[in-house]
Amino acid sequence: MSLVDVKKEAAQLPDAWRSVVLGRVGTAAVKVLRMDGRELPEEEHGTAEVLFVVDGVLELELEEEELTVAAGEACRIPAGKRHAVRAGSRGTLLIVEVPDGE
Repeated sequence: MSLVDVKKEAAQLPDAWRSVVLGRVGTAAVKVLRMDGRELPEEEHGTAEVLFVVDGVLELELEEEELTVAAGEACRIPAGKRHAVRAGSRGTLLIVEVPDGE
């Protein structure tokens, strides 16, 4: 077993909003990224995601619904659901990406 300092991994990333895979659990990829306050355009993925805010806050728009995810909270986004990051999202985000059907 090895320990991973999630905040340190995110802080060392050269660019905000570019995730790196920390590891895998079965077929799920566990990723981390650093949020820097910028908004990002709407997107959708072929995989479900669980977004866990380690520190800071994540401001999301999920198909016209606005959602604030605070530190210590998580949000599950089903595969194919449109979502966008709103301005003001800052901190460390842990992403668990789960392939379809899992």
